[in-house]
Amino acid sequence: MNNLAFESLRKAMVDSQIRPNKVFDLDVIGAFSAVPKEIFVPKQLQDIAYIDEDINLSGGRCIMEAMIMGRLFQSLNLRSTDSVMTIASSTGYAAAVLSHLVASVIGIESRAPMVEKAQNSVSTLGIGNVAFVKSRLQDGLASEAPYNAIFIEGGVEYIPDALFDQLAEGGRLAAVLRVHDQQVGQACIWTKTNDAISMSALFNAQIPVLDEFKVKPKFSF
Repeated sequence: MNNLAFESLRKAMVDSQIRPNKVFDLDVIGAFSAVPKEIFVPKQLQDIAYIDEDINLSGGRCIMEAMIMGRLFQSLNLRSTDSVMTIASSTGYAAAVLSHLVASVIGIESRAPMVEKAQNSVSTLGIGNVAFVKSRLQDGLASEAPYNAIFIEGGVEYIPDALFDQLAEGGRLAAVLRVHDQQVGQACIWTKTNDAISMSALFNAQIPVLDEFKVKPKFSF
């Protein structure tokens, strides 16, 4: 498939998946229009890079479907001066989209091959305000905190306090929360105000839960 074909598919994704699904922020729409998603998926999946579903990658990672990602980015109310951290950044697509919306993005990924893939992809595109770090997802990267926004690309059963601690005052965290005994999750925004965290549920969403954010079972004797 050539570049023109991918451009056509990217435009179709924006026009049929993002715009009709309550994403009206022109900056967010423009960011999705600017990033060639096919660069961030394995070659064998490039033909389905713009499918209206999560794209499952190796090691329990995925690229979130565009509609959910777009609505979450819009709900973060991002500013051009913001510093953002993405968690489970995998091959770097979400970070690349965010790079068009904010001043700086740090992607946290525990899998070294994905960190390398992400770095190579943003370098190929000439994106200079994104960096990827190999680290435990639950830890984030406190040395670069505070962040105006944090985005977790995957389902969560809980949010570690360490991530909330890295939010700036007024900072927002976006993720899909799915309690372990429920089939459908909810896209949510957590906001930090006076060191207190409040949560707002936005809409139903389905995405696999990241192993790192599953509640550990309690054993009884």
